[in-house]
Amino acid sequence: MKLPLQPRTPTGLPDSVQHQLNMYALAASAAGVGMLALAMPAEGKIVYTPAHIVLGARSNTHYYLDLNHDGVKDFTFLHAYFYSVTTGFFGSWVSMTPYKGNGNGVMGLNRNASALRAGVKVGPSGHFSRYGLMAGAGGIARNRTQTPDTAFSGAWANSGKGLGNRYLGLEFAIKGKVHYGWARAKVSAFHFTATLTGYAYETIPNKPIITGKTKGPEVVTMQPATLGRLALGRK
Repeated sequence: MKLPLQPRTPTGLPDSVQHQLNMYALAASAAGVGMLALAMPAEGKIVYTPAHIVLGARSNTHYYLDLNHDGVKDFTFLHAYFYSVTTGFFGSWVSMTPYKGNGNGVMGLNRNASALRAGVKVGPSGHFSRYGLMAGAGGIARNRTQTPDTAFSGAWANSGKGLGNRYLGLEFAIKGKVHYGWARAKVSAFHFTATLTGYAYETIPNKPIITGKTKGPEVVTMQPATLGRLALGRK
């Protein structure tokens, strides 16, 4: 008598992701789905997590992004702002940076994060920066309002108009091996409200990932984090 085949487990899956795969299998079993269907979720090599994380304008807020749900902070999603009442000078910027110099990277050039469209390959051939400025602004303001001399920088600033539904290409390590992922975000018009709307990573080391791919037999979708876990500015 042959024993039923066990679902294969992709490399790089932490306990939290594997637990959710087990829940999928239990639910399918209760519904009377066959062994082939049970094996399909565990064959997934892309782990996608929907999200809704908002960093408000004119604020100093951040969110620590744990791309693969293993309890390790991989990146810091940051909105920073300052204003001098004395001089009227202000600065505002949004960035996605590796957490405390952990060696991870954000796809882009000259310290700026690229604003990738869907369908772009993120992998070993990409150029990754240790500092990912998304949108920046600086100038002289009166009563904290924009003035004509405001200067903008970063692809996501889009000359102050912002960008919606673009992607950050991410390079990070899992147990010493390089993996690739993406984060989907949007930046509103100046003063820049930034929103992270989802992220994903490839479980196979050194294998490229395609931005925006959230469907298919190789994709596992994690349940979004609760609002309580998304408290901004908390570790």
